Amino acid sequence: MSQKKKAVFLDRDGVLNKSIGSRPPNDASELELLPGVPQAIAALNEAGFLVFVVTNQGGVGLGYMTPKELDEIHQRLADEVAKAGGHFTEIMACTHKPRAGCACRKPKPGMLLTLAEKYDVDLRRSFMVGDRDMDIAAGQAAGTTTILIASDEKTELVPDYTYPSLLAATHLLKDGVEG
Repeated sequence: MSQKKKAVFLDRDGVLNKSIGSRPPNDASELELLPGVPQAIAALNEAGFLVFVVTNQGGVGLGYMTPKELDEIHQRLADEVAKAGGHFTEIMACTHKPRAGCACRKPKPGMLLTLAEKYDVDLRRSFMVGDRDMDIAAGQAAGTTTILIASDEKTELVPDYTYPSLLAATHLLKDGVEG
């Protein structure tokens, strides 16, 4: 029997890219990656992790952007990461309206559980990285180790680890917690 895989689940806005004021980018031209993100993804790939993006994008459901614009943002994100030799296993977005009551919108763990089943991921050996309570709650509910990327967001939940950036957190992931 083969061993289940380890994974890193990443929130998008505030972890991988900058927000535009208090909102996410609504088209690919607004996407600006945070420093070190492409290198961090490449390092995670090299360390043997499956790397997923799990992002709430209620702006689609609310009409601020189209599904095509969201796909273009994610393609640009993947292209920028590929320049440093990294890749995402899959990018999954909840595009429902914020109060739709779906199982996929964080803080619910639906996206993490769906991806874990699809790719045979051991959630106990995996990580959820985010910058808000909803990310930490989703990771805790799924049974992952949680990492908070420190930001101006007020947080109430206590993550397993806190780092100033994804690149800084990558050192723990690839050096300190090999599974």
